[in-house]
Amino acid sequence: MKPFDTLCSNLVPIDRDNVDTDAILPKQYMAIITRLGFGDYLFDSWRYREPGAPGQDNARRTPNPDFALNQSAYEGAQIMLARRNFGCGSSREHAVWAIQQYGIRALVAPSFADIFYGNCIRNGLLPVRLPADVVDGLFARLAANPRLQVCIDLEAQQLSVEDGAHVEHHGFGIEERHKATLSQGLDEIDRILAENRAAIEALESRRFAQEHWLRK
Repeated sequence: MKPFDTLCSNLVPIDRDNVDTDAILPKQYMAIITRLGFGDYLFDSWRYREPGAPGQDNARRTPNPDFALNQSAYEGAQIMLARRNFGCGSSREHAVWAIQQYGIRALVAPSFADIFYGNCIRNGLLPVRLPADVVDGLFARLAANPRLQVCIDLEAQQLSVEDGAHVEHHGFGIEERHKATLSQGLDEIDRILAENRAAIEALESRRFAQEHWLRK
């Protein structure tokens, strides 16, 4: 995974509470057997007027002009601004893959569903929890300035909002183990090996000593 240190970007808003993983990535795309290509179907049923299916050419579908991902004002955003309980519903990890593969590297919301939050950490996507009133303020400022710039510093655990000459800072909490996973770019296997290397090597030594034929 790509290590996360600092990120400065404009925002793309998803202004709804309780956005579930079936909205993030509809169930029909779970039939895709690779781990790639999900970004094309992020928020599929909200982005297009017609129903979609795996392998379908999205260029032949009608975009919903009212949905944020289809609006040029938010083009290139790597930070998604959301409301409370984002990522609820099914535990599908594919929802996180779709967000990442679309180009999003961080999420900002008052709260996330627990399993979804863990899936974000395991896949290198930073979920930032901020108080609801701060998120409300970000939505209001984004409405006034769609190119509002935000910087996230994981080491400092700080989100900074740059609006003209004015800059404000908001701290956020994150467990040290999650912070280390993201900042070092460790996937689940890398993390387990790093935390248990001595025990794993000792076990291998004992087993090879007891069952020497395994070396052949």
